[in-house]
Amino acid sequence: MSAPRIRQMSRAELGTVLGWAEAEGWNPGLDDAAAFYAADPEGFLVADIGGDPVASISVVGLGGVAFLGLYICRKDMRGAGHGLALWTEALARRAPDGATIGLDGVPAQQARYARAGFVHAHRTVRFQGAPRPAGPDLTRPLAPSDMAAARALDRAATGYDRAAFLRGWLGAGARRSTRVLEREGRLAGLATLRACVIGFKAGPVFAEDADAAAALLDGLAHQAAGAPFSVDAPTPNEAAARLAEARGMIPVFETARMWRGSAPRQDLTRIFGVATLELG
Repeated sequence: MSAPRIRQMSRAELGTVLGWAEAEGWNPGLDDAAAFYAADPEGFLVADIGGDPVASISVVGLGGVAFLGLYICRKDMRGAGHGLALWTEALARRAPDGATIGLDGVPAQQARYARAGFVHAHRTVRFQGAPRPAGPDLTRPLAPSDMAAARALDRAATGYDRAAFLRGWLGAGARRSTRVLEREGRLAGLATLRACVIGFKAGPVFAEDADAAAALLDGLAHQAAGAPFSVDAPTPNEAAARLAEARGMIPVFETARMWRGSAPRQDLTRIFGVATLELG
């Protein structure tokens, strides 16, 4: 079999790749593709054999860093080295030596990523449940006038500027809602709830303190109206786990945040739920 051609993924092909992710049990959001692709179209690559994608990877540029995800080889094409060829070429193109690149790795792959130079930063635990709100909804929908403050809050939490991604990710629609919490005229937190193949996922959930995060989780619970949702919380933020557990959510899955190169300065005390394991 000939070696694959490594090329940019089309927007339509990203929909196919998210179908692969669904088959792997990753439970992608129903409208993730548009926001993912808008963040950095050149960051989505496939290994192509005869015009047919057989493996995928994303290495998306986000304000001075890159983030790796969607690393999948089609089940019927595994074992032939196509995934490795794509991995090698993607890192060379998108994150050459010295560049900062992050990922969220499942336990089974963490040793492999470590051999490739990625260093463990912290664990991230997924909590899942159908929490009942502890009080009234104190949040409101994100307005266009909030975007500058939302971008600043995101930058303070993550350590990098991902404006292009946020424009799509924080958008409103029938299957996505972003809520914000105001205090004394400033944005104290924001949280997005999006419909997935099964239930909903919350993320990001960024807040200036645990009380603001609690109000945001209650706001999301009101939006979910009894349906289950999950949130991916970094373990150094112990308050995030306490809030989830206090609302009856239980840990169901974990990953490790890993970085190659100089890791950005992240304020994990503000991160009560990451946006997405695919783009950080």
